[in-house]
Amino acid sequence: MNKMQLKFLSRSENEIFARNAVAAFALSLNPTLSELSDVKTAVSEAVTNCIVHGYADREGWITIDCTVKGDCLHIQISDNGRGIADVEQATQPFFTTLEGEERSGMGFTIMQTFMTEFSVQSVAGAGTTVSMSKHIGAKAEADAR
Repeated sequence: MNKMQLKFLSRSENEIFARNAVAAFALSLNPTLSELSDVKTAVSEAVTNCIVHGYADREGWITIDCTVKGDCLHIQISDNGRGIADVEQATQPFFTTLEGEERSGMGFTIMQTFMTEFSVQSVAGAGTTVSMSKHIGAKAEADAR
């Protein structure tokens, strides 16, 4: 098992740093380009949600915890921002709280689609944690040989 933790400010310029750091950490699993792209996209969506929704009115910390266990990459992305009042509603496709902006409301749907496992825990006024896992097939196939 291998672990990594990354903590950074909720600035939009840190989104690309976060996704590339997680992608670099995942390289030990020997992912395909498609698997790596899925992970990077899911991390981008989660970090962007922290910045745009969690800390909409201020700056705060985002923490990413990653673990590699066997052929699986586990990722938790947390903020201490506004939280989500209704997680079930927020995870529905096309739901957005920012109707006037160019937001598709597909962030959680994209994360769920690209990852093997996905869940959201949130407390209104206290923050949100997105947990995602992805089984990496290339590593599993290599180990089987």
